[in-house]
Amino acid sequence: MIKISLIGSTGSIGRQTISLVLSRPDKFKIVAMAAGSSFRLFEEQMGAVKPQYAALADSFAAKKIADVPAGTKFFGGEDAALAAASFESADIVLVAAGGFAGLKYSLEAIGAGKRLALANKETLVCGGDIVMPLIARRGGDIRPVDSEHSAIWQCLGFNLKAPFSRLIITASGGPFKNFSAEQLKGVTPAMALAHPTWSMGAKITIDSATMLNKGFEIIEAHHLFGADYNKISAVIHPQSIVHSMVEFADGAVLAQLSRPTMKLPIQLALEYPERIELEESRLSFGDALSLEFSPVSEGMFPCFDTALACARAGGTYPCALNAAGEEAVRAFLAEKIKFTDIARVIGGVTEHTVSEEVQSYAQLCETDARARAYAQKLILGCGR
Repeated sequence: MIKISLIGSTGSIGRQTISLVLSRPDKFKIVAMAAGSSFRLFEEQMGAVKPQYAALADSFAAKKIADVPAGTKFFGGEDAALAAASFESADIVLVAAGGFAGLKYSLEAIGAGKRLALANKETLVCGGDIVMPLIARRGGDIRPVDSEHSAIWQCLGFNLKAPFSRLIITASGGPFKNFSAEQLKGVTPAMALAHPTWSMGAKITIDSATMLNKGFEIIEAHHLFGADYNKISAVIHPQSIVHSMVEFADGAVLAQLSRPTMKLPIQLALEYPERIELEESRLSFGDALSLEFSPVSEGMFPCFDTALACARAGGTYPCALNAAGEEAVRAFLAEKIKFTDIARVIGGVTEHTVSEEVQSYAQLCETDARARAYAQKLILGCGR
């Protein structure tokens, strides 16, 4: 029985994890869980999962919880939610909390010596310079849940340190890859949330439409697999069947293929080396199947270009990049700025950032706060 602490249970990855766990009660048990403020869904999840420990980070929302299962200890507040990441009986902590807030949960889990299943991009985008050395010092175990990094992990024989020549990360290109600059000005939140192949949370769906998400994934791959940036590239693959590829010294390329579902990488992160039956990921080769690949040209996706520049500059630039992205996407979804303003806000924040070598979590929190404050100024300017 694999005992899991699930951080971010009410998000897209969290919901799919619970679905997977409930379908395999002989294999998995969620012993602790935490979420932000979605109290109604969290209450339903507690009833279904019946964890030993549960917490909502939002103290006000926690007071609205009316029904706690027998045997579950329920708490409210950020400290209580953070404690779920180091819950004593958990074998593995799956961090699916969204945004910069997820980094503190990952650090808590690593500090407690827990195996980490990582679905939170910001842990490595913002904190890779402190997270990976900490894992190395503690002899920890990190397993990727992102479909792209899980694909690379599989192609490398589940060895994060296996040699390779190049990592090739695939991207659907989102719904606007063929839009003109004029057409992009008219993109609405509803249009941007209609991803052609994946069903995801709002933030990551918008980031996929701007390709900022793919820039984040390149930064993650750099830290996770110890890859120089000149050995990581992205290609447009509209079908989202090939989730990533690895090229080796002899020119051979291995790829991982499946229908787009997050349950496959979730299962592997939780239960490696075992694989379980997942019909929703299975491809049918009895039907015609066409796979297309095309390069990501400079200038096609300004957010992607900015992300690559921040990646190569290093230091606290990626942290500022992420903070600007979170604020810009939130403003776009609230219809305070245009779709094209997302890149403008992110570019403005990163140009204003004075980067420093990453030394601590506290320093990253300061960088995050400064970047958000400046992003808000730019967002106000966009509305004038």
